[in-house]
Amino acid sequence: MRTAIRFLRKGQVVELDNFEPTATLLDYLRLSERSTGTKEGCGEGDCGACTIALGRLHDGKLVYEPVNSCILLLGQIDGCELVTVEDLEGPDGLHPVQQALVDLHGSQCGFCTPGFVMSLFTLYHANTPGLTRQDVNTWIAGNLCRCTGYRPIVDAALEACRGGLNDAFAARAAETESTLAALQDAQDVHVGDSERFFFAPSSFQRLLETYGEHPEATLVSGSTDVGLWVTKHLRDLPKVIYLGRVNGLSTCYQDEQGIRLGASASYAVAEQFLKTIDPDLDVVISRIGSKQVRASGTVGGNIANGSPIGDMPPMLIALGAEIELQSNRGRRTLLLENFFIDYGKQDIAENEVLTSINVPRLSADEQFRAYKITKRFDQDISAVMAAFCLRVQDGVVKSARMAFGGVAGIPKRANEAEAALVGASLEDPDSWQSALDIIEGEFVPLTDMRASSTYRCDIVRGLLEKALLEISAASSQKTRVFGQRELVEGGAHVN
Repeated sequence: MRTAIRFLRKGQVVELDNFEPTATLLDYLRLSERSTGTKEGCGEGDCGACTIALGRLHDGKLVYEPVNSCILLLGQIDGCELVTVEDLEGPDGLHPVQQALVDLHGSQCGFCTPGFVMSLFTLYHANTPGLTRQDVNTWIAGNLCRCTGYRPIVDAALEACRGGLNDAFAARAAETESTLAALQDAQDVHVGDSERFFFAPSSFQRLLETYGEHPEATLVSGSTDVGLWVTKHLRDLPKVIYLGRVNGLSTCYQDEQGIRLGASASYAVAEQFLKTIDPDLDVVISRIGSKQVRASGTVGGNIANGSPIGDMPPMLIALGAEIELQSNRGRRTLLLENFFIDYGKQDIAENEVLTSINVPRLSADEQFRAYKITKRFDQDISAVMAAFCLRVQDGVVKSARMAFGGVAGIPKRANEAEAALVGASLEDPDSWQSALDIIEGEFVPLTDMRASSTYRCDIVRGLLEKALLEISAASSQKTRVFGQRELVEGGAHVN
């Protein structure tokens, strides 16, 4: 067992063996290192002022990802390379991204600039062929410019990121990969004592043993939710068990039957698998948080926190996904929809850990649609999240699964409307009316700052009708436009 975390910083391996379990990376940078180029803005992972880059090995190759340091726990950077805005300038001058921002006037008040620089640094190293303005807009959706200077920022990104890799980080990539590989070990990491600790087990058995000994400990995966407990709720979490080093817990794979997602796989990783099921999954996931959030947040964490407005559960429920739970008492599986019992209550026993999500592929006669309704397109919490999976034969609905978030205390299926839709003909909109009438009254949602109860009921009905129109072979009108990326017409997904 190691009693210190290790990470690569400015070409040197740093070891830290004395920090609080909930110490954030941002506080370490600003208060301990005095690296104050990284700014504190919202403190909840929305504005991007605190963005830094983490270098990680993905299949042995170095990948730089943007993350929000304000909600990332310090212990989570074990085994990574930490890069901040202070590190980019070299002997020959500014980094290409920095120079482009200077040349094209991409900085105004300057408070947000370090976060933009670091997001664009990771875009630079993504080395995207044929980079477009829309690609840049998507990449920086998690960075807020309070002076509204986006046009020159995007211009700078296009100027800097279209010319290939030519910086010090690319030049020493092989050396960095070798160092990071050497930091990967099979040791558990325990910083602290028996009463206050940050523990990162390397094996699933050690996870179960430690969680059994400390059932009051807080499990942390991506920290995009727990981080807010610390920064906004000011909660003291004396015992933290971090899941990110558990061997196999982030493993994903696929076959002809479906996809298995390890519970601690990030959204960025899971998206590559889930989008092979249906384009709508890709579209919705691209709107969950930001690049920074998706690089850290996990599908398993989104499920385990039991949020009634989580975006993933409705889609997974509509697809008939199962989850696997394990403890020292054994292993069990259950349908995801049965995991959610009531607001804040899930079917998970003491010391039990969510280990994987199993998502079946669509059969040849199944059609899937998903919609995220928000006040703004990017970086917003759903007022209503809806997902539909219909089995259709000869134009007739044989079975239906519909799941919604934001309309009840848990992600919930519309069982009565599902039953009413069976037997409906997609060629005959009159046969849909019973299901449309039923679904409008099947939920009694709350009124809050995101939407009124009446609006949510109207949207639930409207989205069901929208899904039926899109799936219907008779539908020839365009029903969605997302910028210039995706529209649906003639019942088929067009990208």
